[in-house]
Amino acid sequence: MSQYQNDLILRMINGEKTERYPVWLMRQAGRILPEYRAVRASLSGFKELVETPERAAEVTIQPVDLLGVDAAIIFSDILVVPEAMGLPYQMIEAKGPWFENTIKSEADVSMISADIDVADRLGYVIDAIKVTKKELNGRVPLIGFCGAPWTIFCYMTEGQGSKTFSKPKRLLFQDPQMAHKVLDMITDVTIKYLKLQIEAGADIVQIFDSWSGILGPKEYSEFGTKYVRRICDAITEVPVTVFAKGAYYARKELGELSCQTIGLDWNMDIAESRALVGPNKTLQGNLDPCVLYADFKTIEEKTKNLLNSFGNQRHIANLGHGVYPDTDPEKVKCFIETVKGFATN
Repeated sequence: MSQYQNDLILRMINGEKTERYPVWLMRQAGRILPEYRAVRASLSGFKELVETPERAAEVTIQPVDLLGVDAAIIFSDILVVPEAMGLPYQMIEAKGPWFENTIKSEADVSMISADIDVADRLGYVIDAIKVTKKELNGRVPLIGFCGAPWTIFCYMTEGQGSKTFSKPKRLLFQDPQMAHKVLDMITDVTIKYLKLQIEAGADIVQIFDSWSGILGPKEYSEFGTKYVRRICDAITEVPVTVFAKGAYYARKELGELSCQTIGLDWNMDIAESRALVGPNKTLQGNLDPCVLYADFKTIEEKTKNLLNSFGNQRHIANLGHGVYPDTDPEKVKCFIETVKGFATN
């Protein structure tokens, strides 16, 4: 007997037979929900919400209650890791993350440390997971997550979002040794952090490599996959999902990692991805989030086309990236309900 009322996502990841495809959305806990906005408005901002376990747990659970998804994902941010290592960030409304201090050269590496008490510095995330698990009470599994080392390195060196991330890329070519040193430190902290999330109750962990697509195949293999592989090899307690946005050229290599699920963005063809990754991994994705701006009939049609493309193989229905904040929650429900009404043979 499963410890969950709904263990669909875990059965799918394990390659067991399921009556339908499981569904959840990246960024499902967030601004699409008025209930989230109400919680956020009662606090000083995004960071206070992330750092207050009871409130983070509350918004983590909202999509389970309001949207009917098959998994919760802890409400947090990938940038808690660089902050714990010594580079604090701010979240600027309508602009995104901003770091006052960044790593520009070898001399700046002394600003960060991997020799930290991760449980102490990131205790608020661990506590949020514990509170969430208790309040979910076995309804659905809980997903924990982290940023991939390359993506974290991008923020630590660029200091904010960017179209090109030329600063981190410049460092790869000017001082690859220093880049590897920092990536190594990030990887060490990330492994400890994920293990603490799992101890606290995370049932699945997802590695978000949001900026993998800005590198070419050779560079991504050397500065990206190498470190994701180390994390996958270290995490053996629960299933691991790797989502490398834009790295369409790396699907075969990602398929060889010791993870159970590969996330796909909307540019990655399902059949081609399945051929590259092979039959023994679960795929996750990959409806274009912009489809959810369409009318209900179109959303239903596009979702059914997506589900048909899975070919009754191991697949978790999701978007190809996070749901956009101005999306109508009713359109999100239309996507979720279409998935839930679609039986696998």
